[in-house]
Amino acid sequence: MPIHLHRELEKLKKRILSLGALVEERVRMVIKALEMRDADLAHKIIKSDYEIDELEVDVDEECLKVLALHQPVAVDLRFLVAVIKINNDLERIADEAVNIAQRVEILSKRERLDVPFNYSLMAEKSESMLKKSLDALVNMDEDLALHVCTLDDEVDDMLTEAYDVIKNAIKEHPGRVAYLINLLLCSRHLERIADHATNIAEEVVYMVEGEIVRHGKGALG
Repeated sequence: MPIHLHRELEKLKKRILSLGALVEERVRMVIKALEMRDADLAHKIIKSDYEIDELEVDVDEECLKVLALHQPVAVDLRFLVAVIKINNDLERIADEAVNIAQRVEILSKRERLDVPFNYSLMAEKSESMLKKSLDALVNMDEDLALHVCTLDDEVDDMLTEAYDVIKNAIKEHPGRVAYLINLLLCSRHLERIADHATNIAEEVVYMVEGEIVRHGKGALG
């Protein structure tokens, strides 16, 4: 690999990891805001979303510059393609954190209604999947990435459970429909965070092996 290309790829890896760390922190913050119904913390997350957007654009532009100037091939090209996709997934995860924060702002203004669904467990699972996918990216750990992919069904099952619980709660508390729908949307956004974490893990596998494992193909088939 030409030394200039090597330097550019190393710089790009540091940028995507920095973005990942920032997004991971946003997810931790919004989970805390959801658990505490903390409107101030939720507002802080919403107001700072521009930071993620700017970093995402910077990484995209850097990738395009490397493609144009160095015309990488083989493993280097795979790396760039994967970074572009991971960059997008990280930005989307930050968007989902903002979506949850917006729901928290609404929920915080209403009287709390407890429902028999463990949001903290779903949040913990989604957050863990994101952390593991980023750890897999740092270490180019294919096994850890594949493990993340196997966890996605668990979060999907939790979303189905949340839907059933909220549906029953609406029947019992017809005057609290708006509140309960916002709770359901929070579970949907958590599930989307897990989906994007899975996408990141799949791209790590692609980086390492050049194998596409989306839609049940490849090593997950």
